[in-house]
Amino acid sequence: MIVMPKRLADHVADRLRAMIEEQQLEAGMRLPAERQLAVQLGVSRNSLREAIARLNSEGLLLSRRGGGTFVRWQHESWSEQNIVQPLKTLLADDPDYSFDILEARHAIEASTAWHAALRATTADKEKIRLCFDATLGEDPDLASQADVRFHLAIAEASHNVVLLQTMRGFFDLLQSSVKQSRQRMYLVPPVFACLTEQHQAVMDAILAGDADGARKAMMAHLKFVHTTIKRFDEDQARQARITRLPGDQNDNTRETKS
Repeated sequence: MIVMPKRLADHVADRLRAMIEEQQLEAGMRLPAERQLAVQLGVSRNSLREAIARLNSEGLLLSRRGGGTFVRWQHESWSEQNIVQPLKTLLADDPDYSFDILEARHAIEASTAWHAALRATTADKEKIRLCFDATLGEDPDLASQADVRFHLAIAEASHNVVLLQTMRGFFDLLQSSVKQSRQRMYLVPPVFACLTEQHQAVMDAILAGDADGARKAMMAHLKFVHTTIKRFDEDQARQARITRLPGDQNDNTRETKS
C-alpha cells in the first residue's frame, strides 16, 4: 500500500490544532489575525488559509467574513450518553421540558459553583476567566457556546467527577437551551447586561473562594434565566393569539377582496 505524504496545509492544520490545545483556547475565542498567525507558525498566508478552511469544514473553527476566525465547541463521545437520549426525545416532543432542564441545572450547578469556590486551582480560575471573557462577544452564536463553556469550566473546577460527568452528559441539552435563550436575551440590552453581571458575580465569588456566595450567585443567575425565558414565551404566545383574533382575520379577508 502506498502512503501519500501529507500536504503542507495538513501539517499547518495539525499545528493549529496543537496550538489551540496548548493555549487552552475555548469555544468563542478568537484566533490571532491572519498575518500574525502566519508569522507565529512560520508559514505562508496561503497555506494558513487552506488549513483554516480545512478546520472550518471539520467544525473546529468558524470564520466570519471580516470578523476573524473563532474556536467552535467540539462535541465529544460523552455527549451521546444513553442518559441524554430520552431527554432529547422529550424536548423534541414538547419544548416546555426545557424548564425541567433549568430546574435540574439549579440542583447541579449550585453544587458545582460551591465546590469550585473551594477547590479551583490557579489553572481552573484562569480558564473560568477566559470563558467569561468569551461570553462578551457580539456574535450571539459564539457567545452562547462560550456561555455553556463557562458553566462547564466551573463544573471542571469543582473536581467532583460525578457532577462533572452529569454536566457533560447534559451538554447537548444545555447547548440547545442556552443557545436559544442567550440569542433571545441578546436582543434586549438590559437583559444581556444582567446576564453579564450575574456571570461576573459567580466568577468573582469563585475566585475569592466564597463558596456560599458562589452558590447564591449561581442560583440567582439561573432563577433570572428561568423567569426571563418564561416571560419571553408568554409574550410570544400572547402575540400569536392576537394574530389569530377573528377581527384580524376579517380585516385580512376584506383586504384580500379589495
